[in-house]
Amino acid sequence: MTSSDLTPGGGTKLRASHYLLLVFICLISFVPGIASIPPLDRDEARYVQATHQMAESGDYVDIRFQDASRYKKPVGIYWLQSAALKLTGYNNDAPIWVYRLVSVAGATIAVLGTAALGAFLFGQSAGLMAGIALAAIVMLGFEARVAKTDATVLATVVIAQGALASIWMASRKQAAAKWAPAVIFWVATAAGVLIKGPITPFVSLLTMGSLSLFYREWRWLKRLKPLSGILILLAIVLPWLILITLKSGGAFFNESVNKDFLSKVGDAQESHGAPPGYFALIFVVFIWPFGVLAIRGGLQALSRLREDPRLAFLIAWYIPFWLVTELIPTKLPHYILPAYPALLLMMAWAIDTGVAAQPYRGRWQIWVERLTLLGLAAATLGFMGAGLVLPYVMTGSFSLPGIIAFFTAAAAGVFASGLVLNHNLKRALQASATFAIITLTLLTWGVVPALTPIWLSPAIANAFNAAKPCDNSVLASASYAEPSLVFLAGTKTVLTDGAGAAKHLSNDPACAISAVDEREHDAFIKALPQGETSVAAVGTVSGINYSKGRRTTITLYKAVK
Repeated sequence: MTSSDLTPGGGTKLRASHYLLLVFICLISFVPGIASIPPLDRDEARYVQATHQMAESGDYVDIRFQDASRYKKPVGIYWLQSAALKLTGYNNDAPIWVYRLVSVAGATIAVLGTAALGAFLFGQSAGLMAGIALAAIVMLGFEARVAKTDATVLATVVIAQGALASIWMASRKQAAAKWAPAVIFWVATAAGVLIKGPITPFVSLLTMGSLSLFYREWRWLKRLKPLSGILILLAIVLPWLILITLKSGGAFFNESVNKDFLSKVGDAQESHGAPPGYFALIFVVFIWPFGVLAIRGGLQALSRLREDPRLAFLIAWYIPFWLVTELIPTKLPHYILPAYPALLLMMAWAIDTGVAAQPYRGRWQIWVERLTLLGLAAATLGFMGAGLVLPYVMTGSFSLPGIIAFFTAAAAGVFASGLVLNHNLKRALQASATFAIITLTLLTWGVVPALTPIWLSPAIANAFNAAKPCDNSVLASASYAEPSLVFLAGTKTVLTDGAGAAKHLSNDPACAISAVDEREHDAFIKALPQGETSVAAVGTVSGINYSKGRRTTITLYKAVK
């Protein structure tokens, strides 16, 4: 059975104009907000600070946050962010948007790869729809704007899965085995390992195992050239692993494997535990606005699983990974992102072939779609409220971008519901993607940066820079210990308590500044040698520490000579 036997258009490639269109859409979708949103706590700030210290120290093997090791993830993302600093002409003085360029690029590659895979499997129209949909969903729109691993590792997953799909379809056609897809697969897998450890190979292993069990056939895996492939993977990954093992004395493996990966699998980590069903519950929010159309595509594909090896590949990509993530105790919304391209490809296939508008083969599928429709309505109302209500609650006034986002979010939800333009779901998808991209652009560019009460770290850093008496002044922060403050105020920033902040001023009365959270005020004053008379307030910042969910006031002090 060949790809072209299954449906017209399969096995085709996108034109250069298609890729240019998708790149343009990605720039509109992912770039707004990367310069105006301050560093986010806590993961992003830790990543960018570690990269900042690499550029500062010139050590591109070790990974550190201030004086502590940071070995939860491999070095790949730090190298890519360091490359972004060099390519843009910055060094350790780069603003946050430079670090985020890596995620923008990763998300864009993931979109292009998904579109290319869709064209290969189902034709150009389906490929373009899948790529546009991936560029429009909330999950990738957020991850593309955050300088951490997830958008970039998604690119490696899509490339590896695309190569695996080529190998799989060639095996179904009994075509001659080729080296190129196997080499691409192993290089993408190695890159994924260097960026986020086991995620990329894990997705592929689940896909391979599920397909082989379903078809009861394992010989096709020889086309992966496993012995040569493992050598390629080791050649890429092993040099840094040897260097970091020697540098850390084995601490990297203990922290990354035992404390990070295995603890997530074995127990809920960092208060991020949730029961099975969590990802099904949040599905409509993070794949917004395409929950209903994606469910239609997935259910229609599931009912044709035995008829079409292309759909079998996508189902083997999505369902096993989804089920495993549901069973892992530690859960964060972005964990499911590597599976989303598969579902969006099924959605694009169903819309392109007209299957999405056909009745289901089982009644339970109708109820699944209806529940998803209710979820879509709730998620759409949530995004409408984010544009209208958040600015008023935070600042006491409405925001013009937020008001516009209120209406564009509503439009995206309506067109994506499947209740409007049901006779032309291609147009419905295009309209909902357009309005979703506009909504996320307005929220991230116009609304979120203006929510000044939540941006405590930039306010503290600005007050520190305005008040510091010396060029080499160092800030100590009592109680407020968010990593974004270290990135903004400097690597030497001291994260301490009230007594430590008092000692910091005593040790360097001419230049030191201490920022004291109101909860540490009494301890700070008590620890001063001459009490409150020995310090002078030089700034005050009030706002919301969103990492801890509480309001606070922070006062900056210097010593009185």
